[in-house]
Amino acid sequence: MNYNLEMNIRGEIKSIIAKKATTLKAVCEKFEKYENKKLSPNNLTNKLRRNTIKFKEVEDILNILGYHIEFIENK
Repeated sequence: MNYNLEMNIRGEIKSIIAKKATTLKAVCEKFEKYENKKLSPNNLTNKLRRNTIKFKEVEDILNILGYHIEFIENK
């Protein structure tokens, strides 16, 4: 993954959280209920910053926020 894509994922997730008028803590609490896995706001922040977040975790977080990932072929 290149630097721009890494920054875009982190930025997009933060932007969506702000648009939804929610907090990182609330997202992590919902993630724990959704996935039965512990995820603290600090842990999530570190995963986003270090680019160690798993694709499935991104999918789950976006699902919690009412979004999904879509792959579109370049034209």
